[in-house]
Amino acid sequence: MRERRGRLCLNGENSARRPSCRFPPPSNQTADRHTHTNRCGRMDNELKTHFDRDGFVIVRDFLTGEAFEEVRENLDRYVRDVVPTLGPEKAYYQDKDRPETLKQLQGMGVDPFFEAYRQNRRWIDLAEAILGEPVETSEPEWFNKPPKTEHVTPPHQDNYYFNLNPPNVLTIWVAIDPVDEENGCLRYVRGSHKHGVLPHSRSNVLGFSQHLPGNEIVADDEEIVTLSPGDAAVHHGNTIHRADANRTDDRHRQAFAMVMRGESCELDEEAHARYLATAAKQIEDLG
Repeated sequence: MRERRGRLCLNGENSARRPSCRFPPPSNQTADRHTHTNRCGRMDNELKTHFDRDGFVIVRDFLTGEAFEEVRENLDRYVRDVVPTLGPEKAYYQDKDRPETLKQLQGMGVDPFFEAYRQNRRWIDLAEAILGEPVETSEPEWFNKPPKTEHVTPPHQDNYYFNLNPPNVLTIWVAIDPVDEENGCLRYVRGSHKHGVLPHSRSNVLGFSQHLPGNEIVADDEEIVTLSPGDAAVHHGNTIHRADANRTDDRHRQAFAMVMRGESCELDEEAHARYLATAAKQIEDLG
């Protein structure tokens, strides 16, 4: 497989040769690299250009300082205090008898902090700059690959689950831990968002009930995405992506995400009902 990390920066420069691009900090963060100047408008254009072309874009230092610590501390609190009260439809485990294998959290709006976080302007501004229209924000989600677990994230397109048309929807996925090839980084198929939603089939992977079978991924077009804590990967709802297992001995791979849909999106209710029924059946079958 050929790695193309260089095309992930906002300015398209090779990250191995030049500094990674940085998102302007929010008002409560120290502007040690950039400040809110006319550069922001140019950055918005660059974000949208790269996103429209590739189906994803990486935003370095999206959350830093207090903004990052606030999210991380509330995630720790939620896992410690709230998760033990949740049912299997909101908290997924690789092995339900081993709490340390917690791998995915859905519907985090049950918690006041995370319900309010849906209105965070930093996230909304980024999504609206890329999608070009006002957005609605879903409930936050948390993804984890615990150390020494073999579960993979199968290749899939999010909009197979969302059932939105037009597919003007994206996910902002923020790394909480360092994310690299060893602990299961994201892998995107560049340009795959341009080809619509492809046929999926049952995956037998809890939390990702459907996947792309066969040879839908072309290795030369797959880009490996490595992230530092606070970096954001932003991908289109139709972009094919996957992740390998975390085979490290002692490193988690946590991420915090929200889905943003443009106001032009309409739900295909019949297709969505079919998906929900399939997902519920898989949760039941996999226990």
